[in-house]
Amino acid sequence: MSATNAANGASGPTHELDAPPWRRVESTLMATANAIHAAYDQRLADLGLTLSTASLLAYLAEFGPVTQTRCAEHLGQGRAVTGTQVDKLESAGFVERKPDPNDRRVWLVVITGAGRELAARVAEIDERLRGEFRAGISRSDRQTLAALLVRLQENIHRSQLTQQPEPDNQ
Repeated sequence: MSATNAANGASGPTHELDAPPWRRVESTLMATANAIHAAYDQRLADLGLTLSTASLLAYLAEFGPVTQTRCAEHLGQGRAVTGTQVDKLESAGFVERKPDPNDRRVWLVVITGAGRELAARVAEIDERLRGEFRAGISRSDRQTLAALLVRLQENIHRSQLTQQPEPDNQ
């Protein structure tokens, strides 16, 4: 029995490779990410935001004004999705689109005063949630986890770069 299993009285595989697919590291990571996303969405709902729109607002509060394309790149999502989020925040009065003084073809996304106030409330919610998520997990454990996750991401990116398309069998 693993140390974790022994600590909570559970029995089961002693090694993650012996675990069923839904209990392996990758599945656990995906389930954890989904749970984090859902927790943020739940806490932000009273503000009329989701984690995605709150992330955009926080980014603009820190780095704006910026182009919608830059927002999409930073958030790791498509420009169309970002455009929909900007539309929602703009209709609520939290951001504005303004012409770029250096390039008339480009619009900048600018946070408003109301948006800054909302971003501050989002930051408070974020701080509380992170405290709840990290309960009982030491700083050293979090640093180890972060380092392992970065290494995993690097391996994934490297794997994607080396993945060759299979030839057509025609």
